[in-house]
Amino acid sequence: MKPTFQMQLVNGPWGDPALYVRIRWARRALLFDLGSLTCLPAGELLRVSDVFVSHTHLDHFVGFDHLLRTVLGRDRTLNLYGPPGIIDNVDGKLRGYTWNLVQGYPLCVEVVEVDLDTMRGAHFACAEAFQRREMPPRPFTGDLFVEPGFHVRASHLDHQVPCLAFGVEEPFHINIDKERLARLQLPVGPWLADLKAQIRAGTADDTRIDVRWPGGRTKTFSHQGHPGPEARLRDRCTLLS
Repeated sequence: MKPTFQMQLVNGPWGDPALYVRIRWARRALLFDLGSLTCLPAGELLRVSDVFVSHTHLDHFVGFDHLLRTVLGRDRTLNLYGPPGIIDNVDGKLRGYTWNLVQGYPLCVEVVEVDLDTMRGAHFACAEAFQRREMPPRPFTGDLFVEPGFHVRASHLDHQVPCLAFGVEEPFHINIDKERLARLQLPVGPWLADLKAQIRAGTADDTRIDVRWPGGRTKTFSHQGHPGPEARLRDRCTLLS
């Protein structure tokens, strides 16, 4: 069974803390803590959509500048989550540079500060020279965000400064029974990624997915509701003519 998450300690167990987590089916990555990131290729850093900072001691936060330099100029939003004070920390780093030549850059940085029962945020747009704009607060009940397929939770710790611990949880894991595929005469292919995405999103049972064989032959099937994490393809798919 292939895991959904591939984890890499960027600097090994004794270097600056930074955990790089690839999400196999999403071509996307999460980053936990921002120690030195110079050994990560730019292509890996460009996959990072969300960053989770436990606290802002130097060895946990020094990589922010390198990450920003890598994604600068990209049309995307980089999301950061951290303990109380993280918005001021990011604002201070951004204020340390001159931004008079970036008016056409579409990058945005959104920072969420997690207090005991509240999350408040700030938006920094590169095109506005990263001017700080406050975002409305919202309740914090343990989840930082919930997406189809996984969610990220946080808990508060004491490290003589405000500090967060994070957990990534997968409500259920989808595994494909390749022997059943062969008995149904279904090919392995990109359509399986589409099927998994539909199941994770909780789409209707009659959603149609095209299956293309080598040579161009195509069939369409609908997935059936998934009863639980132990379900396999035979429980979820019905071939249609």
